[in-house]
Amino acid sequence: MPSRQRETTVSMPLTPSRSDLYWRRIFEKYDKDKDGRISYVELKEIINSVEYQHDLPDNVVDKIMALADRDNSGYLDFNEFVAMMQNPDLKAVFGHFVARYVHSIIPHRGPVDTTDGTYEEEYSCWPPAICMILISLVEIVLFCYDAAHGHTQGDGTIAKLFIYNPHKRQEAWRFITYMLVHVGVVHLLVNLLVQLFLGVPLEMVHRWWRVVLVYLAGVAAGSLATSLTDPKVYLAGASGGVYALIAAHIATIIMNWSEMEFAIIQLLVFVLLAAVDIGTAVYDRYWRHLDQNIGYVAHLAGAVAGLLVGIGVLRNLEKRKWEKRLWWAAVLIYCSLMAAGILANIFWTERFQKSH
Repeated sequence: MPSRQRETTVSMPLTPSRSDLYWRRIFEKYDKDKDGRISYVELKEIINSVEYQHDLPDNVVDKIMALADRDNSGYLDFNEFVAMMQNPDLKAVFGHFVARYVHSIIPHRGPVDTTDGTYEEEYSCWPPAICMILISLVEIVLFCYDAAHGHTQGDGTIAKLFIYNPHKRQEAWRFITYMLVHVGVVHLLVNLLVQLFLGVPLEMVHRWWRVVLVYLAGVAAGSLATSLTDPKVYLAGASGGVYALIAAHIATIIMNWSEMEFAIIQLLVFVLLAAVDIGTAVYDRYWRHLDQNIGYVAHLAGAVAGLLVGIGVLRNLEKRKWEKRLWWAAVLIYCSLMAAGILANIFWTERFQKSH
């Protein structure tokens, strides 16, 4: 009976903020021989590998094993490992030694350290992140087809079929397919590099279909917004989707702030990248009065769509109440804006008649 009482005391349920999958990943990390158990030797190696090894007394491993090994098997199975990590008696018995040990294995989310790196552990090469690569290859093939016929400035057979032409708005596919058309080699290369650099890491965490939704949402928002604000402008290029990917990184940083290492640095990098590009574009157009034939509205609309759709569809590793409210707000705002843009393009006919 005493041993049964001890087992009842030590065994604790998983907390809502630490899923079974998360603990399983930690357990497998330290199960060196992959036999589904952590041995005394493996536990000792874990403790001796941390930076506080000189503070720990020699019998710490023995005491931890004795307390955590509920069936006296000489090994810690998965349930015993989780119970050990969550057992408050460890801190009470061993004081700051075990507290340091536990924190060295699983970074503690407290007032000092508010990030745990869970997000970074979600990066995976399976399934392969090839969707943005495939989209890029399609763009290259179509550009090369027109280039082979002597057209590289968006005036080839493929380009004329796919480009957003304000005078052919009834051909609805153009609101999306303009992303496949590029004007010049530099235009193509810049978009390819940026969308691969930004898109592949997102795919590795959030999977291809979420990233495609964000990308296409930015493309569609860019063409709809441009058609209403600059009804005479032709659109070509994937910049709307590229800006959506930039904003999607900002969205995932916001929604996974506590699960990311160096979240503030990542946020500042992406905000600075977008701000510099948009700021330069606005300066060139309105202060230097340069006619660069660039759809700035498509860039801005793509970024807004990427932020809203990113909040809506990208993975949120740990949901909190305020994040759920933000999710609903983002979904409603995006759907409202898209519905307004589509309806305006259908029924606001005088707006487009004046542009002819």
